[in-house]
Amino acid sequence: MGGGSAPGRSLGDADGALSSDRAVKRDRLARFYRALRYLAAHPEGAPVDAVAGFVGMSRRTVYRDLQALEGEIGIPLWSEGGRWGIVEGAFLPPLRLTLDEAVAFFFAARLTAQFADRYDPDTGAAFQKLAEILPPAVARHLERTIDVLASRPPDERLTRHLRLLARAWAERRVVELTYNAAAHSPGRPPRRARVHPYLLEASATTRALYLMGFDESRGAIRTFKLQRILDLSLAPETFEPPHSGVVQEGLDRAWGVIADQEEVEVVLRFDAAIAGQVTETTWHPTERVVPEPEGSVVWRARVPGTIEIRRWILSWGSEVEVLEPPELRDEVAATHRAAAARY
Repeated sequence: MGGGSAPGRSLGDADGALSSDRAVKRDRLARFYRALRYLAAHPEGAPVDAVAGFVGMSRRTVYRDLQALEGEIGIPLWSEGGRWGIVEGAFLPPLRLTLDEAVAFFFAARLTAQFADRYDPDTGAAFQKLAEILPPAVARHLERTIDVLASRPPDERLTRHLRLLARAWAERRVVELTYNAAAHSPGRPPRRARVHPYLLEASATTRALYLMGFDESRGAIRTFKLQRILDLSLAPETFEPPHSGVVQEGLDRAWGVIADQEEVEVVLRFDAAIAGQVTETTWHPTERVVPEPEGSVVWRARVPGTIEIRRWILSWGSEVEVLEPPELRDEVAATHRAAAARY
């Protein structure tokens, strides 16, 4: 029994199986898109045999795909007398893009692939549609992006909640949710909230999605991380939209997406070795930068709370010093001491 190799599939077999799984997912998305495109062109509905002929698959496969579109992905379909169709108003009007506009969406797809740690079928389907209209050279790169996304594990709860929130946001519907805040307050039990969805936002810093909205129980706008929402449902009540600009004003003040904390002035000193890197980017609209004679810079800005900016400060390592506020200085110093003790 030489060689000491473990039983089962080899690494090459595993890679081949993974590649095969990606191809299967992509082919399935392509079938879904072709079936929907055919049904969209036939608002009166179409028999399964006609859809199968257009897609180029068996009647049984297309019937299974139509059931998956309705049950798994949530596309509102109707079926009656052997005919299938799309519920009126289910899709937005066609989007006509120039090449430059389509490439801008391509960059969005690439950024999504970099930061998404879970597979979202709606994102995959959207990028598949985009690939259909791009020139072949660009489309090939986007298809590889779809493969990368499809290789990641799904998060069915997150996908379900995101769909409900998108509907609530569009229809101005109140949502009822259970939120787990224990990540920042260990031992704190989940709480119930009724929220008016004002905005869905993505954060590159935390690689997460957030809901910003009016929390009825708090009487103020609050930010909820979608990954911490345990359950969510649509309430029958609707809400009036906020005053124009109120949400954007909050985001403009925020370091990332958290805009519901008390505002504080943060003052930092960056070493001369990285002063050029710091000053070549505008990090916050309220920032002020003052050069010092030895080449370092003093940087200051007003931000809501220090949760998000603390991560940014720590990313600069020992080449930045927190001058104000004292609480933040102590927190960063304690983190560096703990790291030094660990190493």
